[in-house]
Amino acid sequence: MNDVKRNVYELTKRIPAGRVTTYGEIARALDKPRAARLVGKILHDNPTPIIVPCHRVVMADGSLGGYQGGIHKKIKLLESEGVSILDLKVVNVKAHLFLYPDNLVLR
Repeated sequence: MNDVKRNVYELTKRIPAGRVTTYGEIARALDKPRAARLVGKILHDNPTPIIVPCHRVVMADGSLGGYQGGIHKKIKLLESEGVSILDLKVVNVKAHLFLYPDNLVLR
């Protein structure tokens, strides 16, 4: 596994239950702020979605994006953690947003 993939998985594991982050926020924490699509591709191929909770990663506007188990499974998982979803978007995404500290940059 390459370093970027390993770091994406490591950052995703740090998202607490009941919180979400964005593909772009993970890219920023990797010091690759233009790599949100790469983060999405890596998470699309996540072989261990229970260990690496990729259902907690959403688009910048709160839209859910994809999920290998299907969008309804992603909704069910997020709602079970206390994240409200309406029209395939996180309700009040800013209230649920998990941001990585500025001093945490994985390369």
